Amino acid sequence: MGTRIFPLAAVLTCFAFNNHWFVSAFRPYVKRAIQQSKSPWKTIGPPKVQVPSPKNFLQKHSKEPKLPTKKKDKRSKKAPVLSVPKRTDHPVMGVQCTRNFINTNASNAIVAVPKKPLPVYVDRRQGDRFLLETSGLVPKYLKKKDYGEIPKYVIKRNEDTKKAQEEYDDYVRETLRQKAMKRLTEAERETLLEGLKTNWEEVHQAFQNLSVEIDTLPKKLYKEKLETDMKQLELDIHTIEKHKVIYIANK
Repeated sequence: MGTRIFPLAAVLTCFAFNNHWFVSAFRPYVKRAIQQSKSPWKTIGPPKVQVPSPKNFLQKHSKEPKLPTKKKDKRSKKAPVLSVPKRTDHPVMGVQCTRNFINTNASNAIVAVPKKPLPVYVDRRQGDRFLLETSGLVPKYLKKKDYGEIPKYVIKRNEDTKKAQEEYDDYVRETLRQKAMKRLTEAERETLLEGLKTNWEEVHQAFQNLSVEIDTLPKKLYKEKLETDMKQLELDIHTIEKHKVIYIANK
C-alpha cells in the first residue's frame, strides 16, 4: 500500500494493525473538541467577507486636497461707478470761453517768423546728411571768451612745480649746511686732478716694471692689485674732469 497522510487529530484516533485500520470510538468527540478550540479566521480567513462594490473604484485626483469653495462676494454684483458723464447728463459749466482757437492758431502761424533750416553737410553727392554744428568743422572754439588764455589747471600745475623746486632747493641747502660740505675751488680741483694723474703714472710705472713671466701666486696678486688701482684712478680722474663743481663732506 502507498503512504497516506492524515491530520494529527485523525492519527490520534485511528491506527493500523496487520494492514487493517481501526477507528477509535472517541473520534467524534475529538473532532468536536478541535472545532470548538479553533477560530474560523486563524486558518483560511473569516467565512463571510463583504465584497466591495464595483462602483467604488479609485478615480483620478480623488486623493488630492480640495480647496474650500469660494464664496461669492455680494459687493461684486454692484455696477462700478462711472467717471465719465453719460450722454443724457447736462453738466453745468462755470465760465465759458468765447475765443476761437482755430482762427487764433491760423493767425499765429501766418504772422510767425519761419524757422531757419539747420546747417547740414553730406559726405558725398548721394550720401547721408549730418548736422554741421556737431561735426567739428565749425570753428566754435575761436568764439569762446577764454580763447587764447592759459587754462587754470596749467597755471596751478606751474605754481606747484615752482613751489616743489623751491622746497627742493631749500632742502639741498639745509642738507649741505648740516653736513658742512665744502666746495672745492678751481685751484684745489686742479691740484687734486694733478695728484690723481701722478698716482696713476706711479702705479702704471710699477705695472710696467713687472716681470714678463708671472709664475707665482704673490706676483699674480700684485699684478691684479695694480690693475685694480689703475682702473679706480682712471675712474676718479674721469669723474673730476666731467664735473666742474665738487663738494667734499667733512666726516
